[in-house]
Amino acid sequence: MNFATLDVKAEHTERWNRICCFRKAKMCSFLLGMSILTFVMMSYFLTGDNKSFFLPQASFQYTELANIAELLTNRSINEELQDSEFLDNSLHTLYNVSIASLTDLIHFKLKAASRQQRQLPSLKDLAAQEPHIFSVIPKEFLPYSRNPCWFEEYKESLKTDPYKRNSYPLYSKQFRTTFEYLRKAFWNHLIHENNTHYRLRCLPYFYIIGQPKCGTTDLFERLRIHPQIRFSTIKEPHWWTRKRYGIVRLKDGVHEKYPVEDYLDLFDLATYQLQTISARSSSEGEHKWKNIIIGEASASTMWDNSAWIYFYNNSVDGEPPFMVQDFIHAVQPDAKFIALLRNPVERLYSDYLYFESTNKSAEDFHEKVIDSLQQFDSCLQHYSLRACVYDTALHMSMPVRLQLGTYVIFLKDWLTVFGREQLLILRLEDHAFNLKHTMHLVFEFLHLGPLTRQQEDLMTKNPAHNTRRLKDRNLGPMLPGTKEILKQFYWPFNQKLAELLSDVSFLWL
Repeated sequence: MNFATLDVKAEHTERWNRICCFRKAKMCSFLLGMSILTFVMMSYFLTGDNKSFFLPQASFQYTELANIAELLTNRSINEELQDSEFLDNSLHTLYNVSIASLTDLIHFKLKAASRQQRQLPSLKDLAAQEPHIFSVIPKEFLPYSRNPCWFEEYKESLKTDPYKRNSYPLYSKQFRTTFEYLRKAFWNHLIHENNTHYRLRCLPYFYIIGQPKCGTTDLFERLRIHPQIRFSTIKEPHWWTRKRYGIVRLKDGVHEKYPVEDYLDLFDLATYQLQTISARSSSEGEHKWKNIIIGEASASTMWDNSAWIYFYNNSVDGEPPFMVQDFIHAVQPDAKFIALLRNPVERLYSDYLYFESTNKSAEDFHEKVIDSLQQFDSCLQHYSLRACVYDTALHMSMPVRLQLGTYVIFLKDWLTVFGREQLLILRLEDHAFNLKHTMHLVFEFLHLGPLTRQQEDLMTKNPAHNTRRLKDRNLGPMLPGTKEILKQFYWPFNQKLAELLSDVSFLWL
């Protein structure tokens, strides 16, 4: 009996100890959570109005966290097995509240931005920032070419390598073979007149400007088939946005600048072909020269103004004073631009899969999205929408490129300097669904002649280029919760985009 009594007491004591330990652990967890919350709040107060921060400021409030903590504390022991599911649901509800407040803030900022007009820099101010560009590119071009072309005096010795100092093959081995061919062909295309040597220089007639992971490579490869189109010797030269500043990769900092001559060299192959055409009978040659147009495709041109912070100090409220399109317009105001856009939610996931190198998963993407949204929200608490979209430090800090899907911000800035008729805005979804129709829209926009049946079949029946890799497809789609959060985030931007373009298909419903 004594042994039995002792066993019962021991069992009761052991069970009571387990309950006490469990409650202590729960209390410790609660205290730890409150400590972390205190640290986050202190980091916010310490940073004040500074743009940098110790931890991203979440948009939810302390009271909401306290309510969840109280609910957890009041739960009975029999419900402890459901704590994990309960906490997940609570945090999901909490972030739904958070994203709702963020979208409200975006709506407010978009409305405020619609009442403001960006002040355009003068030509004098642009020339002061980039005097070398304006000293090389003339104000007037050859009248018998649709491309902005001119003859430039070649002052180097005929024994000098014309591409010796070009930075593209100097820093990238993949371009050296191309430049070796240009080097061999160079001397045959110099024009000799009155003991002076001249070379033909051209800028592109049109640009494919964006966006990344929206089908720009596919459009580029199909347009190369058209007999009236010539492209730069390499796709994605990124000169206007990066190389002219000496940026190869933003994370690597600034290197030696690529001068405008390096960029113009990329169109030498196209100019050689123009010269070959004009070498025929003058009437036929000039007629065909007018029909040949030159293009360039860099998916960063539409959105990337990251370098401004390093070079232009007179910003207004954190917004860039000079933009890529300002300089392009200053040297060739009649240029044409093609932008391919895509549902920004799907674009972001595709961008993540393509550029992320390790540990990719739908769960990892979700965490990076939440982190990026919190950082973007923190910026919007203190700065304008444009300032946050063009914030270089924020761009480098966010683990996914969230801002690239805010298409309306970029397009409105382009439309401040170029006319609406100079921009062709397409959707990747339409391009994939009816390729032939999309290509005909491009031909009409560029004033190109019709193709033969064989050429059109070659252009439209080839498989899509630069599609998702098999190993990335095997990861499956993003999580439904991630998709819903991103749909809410991009909705205000899509609304304004559809309004700007007078096309409801850009709502991506």
